[in-house]
This record gives sequence, C-alpha cells and structure tokens, in this order.
Amino acid sequence: MEHITVKIINESPYDLPSYETPSAAGMDVRANISEPVTLGPLERRLIPTGLRIQLPQGYECQIRPRSGLALRHGLSLVNTPGTVDADYRGEIGIIVINLSNEPYTIAPGERIAQMVVKEYVHVSWDPVGRIDDTVRGDGGFGHTGTE
Repeated sequence: MEHITVKIINESPYDLPSYETPSAAGMDVRANISEPVTLGPLERRLIPTGLRIQLPQGYECQIRPRSGLALRHGLSLVNTPGTVDADYRGEIGIIVINLSNEPYTIAPGERIAQMVVKEYVHVSWDPVGRIDDTVRGDGGFGHTGTE
C-alpha cells in the first residue's frame, strides 16, 4: 500500500479525517456545524467540513456516502462520488440528501461522509472511425438479464 502526505488545514474543532480500521480505504469526515441541521424527506443541504487540502498533482479526493447512514437513515450524497481536484483550495463541502420518508438531524461533529484519495491519469483521445468488437458489443443496462 502506497502512502502520500497531504497538506491539510482544519478550521473545525474536530479531529482530522481518519481511518477507522487498518484496512479501510475511506476516512470519515465530520460535519463542521455549530448547531444541529435537520433535513426533511428529499431535502438536500451543503454541509461544511472546515477542511481545506492540497493534494499532489495526479491525485483526487473522492467524497462518498457512509454505508451505515445510507442503510439506517437513507442519507446519501447528491453527487457521489464528489471530486475534490488537486488544484482546489476552498473548503470541502458535502452535499447531503435525505432519501428517507422521515426527517434526519445531523449533529455537530457527526461523521457524514468518507473521503478516499485516489491517483488518476489524464486521457488523450484518438479519434477513429471504428473500434474493436467484443463479445459484449454495445449491450448495456441489464443486457445480461437477471439470472
């Protein structure tokens, strides 16, 4: 497993994002709010984190939902995964949505998302008139059936 060092400014009173287990890919991110925020059914809100990061070139930070909040409370992220680019220097905000039928209250300091730092590559396009055939071909969106 590769390790990198990322510069971070934490403007919140909470601990830095951290891995909950040794093999975890995502670090929990907390809501930097001074009072609880209640989301009604299908309501979405930008929740601040108080975090600003400086990623090395060639890396991105993905913001993903927490599976426990999704399963138990229907809480998710509107743009999942959210992407924080290496040249972004603003505060990381998390667009949380309540997909349940019940209101959900986010508490100050609650773990609302997870972040995964990933390496990426840039693509150079090669415009052509034909691409190679495969067994799958252009089948998509359930083309293999349910059995």
